[in-house]
Amino acid sequence: MSTAAMSTITAPGTAEAADADVTATVPRRRRVLSAARRTAWLLNALFWSAFAVLEAVNHGWLAGLLAAAFFIAPDLTFLVGIGDARGMAKGRLQPRAVPYYNTAHRALVPLALMTLYAFGPVAWAPAFAALCGWLAHISYDRAFGYGLRTKEGFQRD
Repeated sequence: MSTAAMSTITAPGTAEAADADVTATVPRRRRVLSAARRTAWLLNALFWSAFAVLEAVNHGWLAGLLAAAFFIAPDLTFLVGIGDARGMAKGRLQPRAVPYYNTAHRALVPLALMTLYAFGPVAWAPAFAALCGWLAHISYDRAFGYGLRTKEGFQRD
């Protein structure tokens, strides 16, 4: 038996067997972490959706209208490069639209605006409802596996 053939067989408790166990568990850990992260985003999305509805019920149709508009608005960034979309790979965003898409899909932007709203002089409930709708949109996207884009327009891993 050659040494190359012997190296493929590992006895339990050896360093090679330990390395094989670690290698096998890394994809499993990644899947578990991904599922936990997506579940957290889904719970976050449900929270912001409920908050937007609550604001609409408490403050009228304008709050509901703005929450719905801001729920849809982040995906309107797709329209930036729609004229050049022919011949693009399926699922790829026009590179010219990527900065707009990524800015509209960062949770930090509406969270920062909510902080300004909470501590600033503006006290208009429809604005807060709109920010709730925006955060709900971002959270649903992350929960369903849609994240930010690379410079070339593809989904980031």
